[in-house]
Formats: sequence, structure tokens, C-alpha cells
Amino acid sequence: MSIEALLVRDELVAEARSRAGLHDFGDEWFFKNLDMFLKCLKDEARLSLNGAHYARATILDSLVNRLRMIDAVKRHPEIDDEDVQVAAVIAGLPRTGSTMLHRMLASAPGMTGAKWYEVKNYAPFPGEQRGDSTPRREAGKVLLQEMIDAIPDLLSMHPMDLDAPDEELMILGHHFSSTMLEGTFFIPTFARWQMTQDRRPAYRDLKRVLKLLQWYDPSRKGKKWVLKTPGHLMGIAAVMDVFPEAKLIMTHRDPVAIVPSWASLEHGMYIMVSDEVGKKEVGAFWQDRLAELLNGFVVERERVNGRNFVDVPYKDLLSDPIATGTRVLEIAGVKVTDEIVAGMEEWIEHNRREDRAPHQYTLEEYGLDKAEIEKKFAKYRSTFL
Repeated sequence: MSIEALLVRDELVAEARSRAGLHDFGDEWFFKNLDMFLKCLKDEARLSLNGAHYARATILDSLVNRLRMIDAVKRHPEIDDEDVQVAAVIAGLPRTGSTMLHRMLASAPGMTGAKWYEVKNYAPFPGEQRGDSTPRREAGKVLLQEMIDAIPDLLSMHPMDLDAPDEELMILGHHFSSTMLEGTFFIPTFARWQMTQDRRPAYRDLKRVLKLLQWYDPSRKGKKWVLKTPGHLMGIAAVMDVFPEAKLIMTHRDPVAIVPSWASLEHGMYIMVSDEVGKKEVGAFWQDRLAELLNGFVVERERVNGRNFVDVPYKDLLSDPIATGTRVLEIAGVKVTDEIVAGMEEWIEHNRREDRAPHQYTLEEYGLDKAEIEKKFAKYRSTFL
């Protein structure tokens, strides 16, 4: 089957419905996003045949998850009545300590976040019972090992753990409204197009997914959620609209350190699905893309006079993570007990950076220049660093 034939929307939708044995997608707002995604995959991503098969599998998984979510809510309408309390939304750029902060906070007693295997398959599998997500967890275990086998350096680039809190960008990606898509496939046009779209439908569905996860795992009842993905920078207004009670946490680090590190990780992702994406064009794209996201953050923050924003310098997080985590939680309205502090300390003890192999890269191999990065991010650097 040709690359073009693998990526036909009507055939993908029909196959997803057949696999799930379900028909109802609920509000079909996301089909517009899917159509643009498919166009960019064909026109721009330079997919290998294996890459096209991976894209097809990704889309089918997303559509099946959507069908299963709508079915679960129809069978259990009380899911929509779940009270989801989001204390904090972390939106710092990659490589700023955001993953560390997220996992430390979301792993503390009384707090929660979506686990890696849940963001890969957020909807219950057929026959799955409330309180027992073993089938999804086992499927996630197999998938995670396949990813590690395919990219041996993956864990040095981005730590992954089956049961650890992970990014909602994959949940948003299931709705074709996420930086995950441009982070997996080289599709700059789709990235630019996303910036023109209303993100509120995606975040309303994200909130519904959190209700679903909370209902299916009763142990989460009453806990406060901590969300995190750099992709939230693309939809800050939508985040504030859908989660008005949440504090927006911005982790800060000099982009000179961020851009080449992220370009290296992204090139590793792209070569899994394409044979033709060069390091320097990846560096150029992500330098501009990260600058666009940060500049948008500065504008949105100024628009609301900094209301609900909390700044976390990278150096503070590394030098005293417990004090930093405590400060963030207190600002977010969480009473920081001895139990919570002990939970954060335990997480730090078991997740030391030196336990992982270092991630190697240079500015030059990605066509990047320190002075040019400083220029692109000048306003951000002068304001927050």
C-alpha cells in the first residue's frame, strides 16, 4: 500500500469504528485538525513507508480512544459530574526542569497526574473494570519497551516511566491539537496552522479526559491535579478559560541551553519516520518554533498583568527542589504537610539525574549559533533571566 493510500481520512475513520465496534465520536470538531494533519503528512513530512505506517497507527489509536471515551461517558454519564481540581499547569519550555517539577509535585500525597500508560491510552479498554487498569498498563509496558529498543538513547533524552506522571500533550495529540504532532513528524506548516486555531475545544475535551481518568481510578477522588506540557504555551488563553482555578507555572532557563538540546531530541524522533530530515533544518525550525511559543507567553502574560502566573527559575529548582516545590504548591492553594514534603523528598531521592546517561549534542551540528539564539529570545531573556 502506498503512503498516500495509508493516510485517507474516510478509510481511517471507518477502520477505527470497525476496530472499536463503536460509531459515535461525539463532537467532531477535531476532524478539521485531522484533515490538516493528514495534508501536512503527505505534503511535508517526507515520510518513509515505515513512517507512514506509524502515522496511520497513531491516528487509528487516537480515533479508537475517542470512540471508547464517548462510549464510556454514555454508559456512565456520572463521569461528567466528576469534580476535577487542577491546582497547577506547568508550561515551561522543554529542558527547563518542567518534567522534574511536574513529577515531584504530582507524585506527592494528595496530588495526582496522568500516568504515562494513561496518556497513551486514556480511554478504558473493552471490559475494563473501574479501579483496575491492568490491561492498559500492560499494553503501555510493551509499547514503552518497543520505543526504548527503537531509540536506545531515548531515556537519556527524556526520562519515561510507565507509572510516572507524564504530559497531557499526548492526550491533546489524540485530538490532533498538540505540539506532539510536530514533535513526531516534521510538519512546520501544521505547527504554524495550529497557532491560528481556537484551542478551547481541545482543552474542554482534556478536562473531560481527566474526569474519565478520575472516575475510573477512585483513589484519585479529592486529589489535586498537576498538569504539564510545553505545548500549553500554544493555548494559554484556553488553559485559563477551562481551568480558571489553576496557577500557570513557568519554568525558566536560558534558551541557549534549551534549543540545541531539544533539536537533538527532535531529530532523533524524526529519523524514525523519515529518511530525509537533516539536523540543521531541525535546528532552524525548533529555534523559531520555541521563540514563537515563548514570545506568545510573554504577550499573554502581559495581557493579564501576570495574574495566576508563577515563575520558577531553573537554577532554583536544581539547587533546592523541595523549597521550590513547596512554594509552588502553597501559591496554588495546597496546604503543604510534612507528608507532602516527605513525598517530594522521596521522589528526589529515587530520581537523581546522575543515574541516567548524559545526553550529548552541540550547537554546531544543528546549525545553531549562540548569538543568534540570544537575539531571537532577546525580549524573554531580558525580562525573565
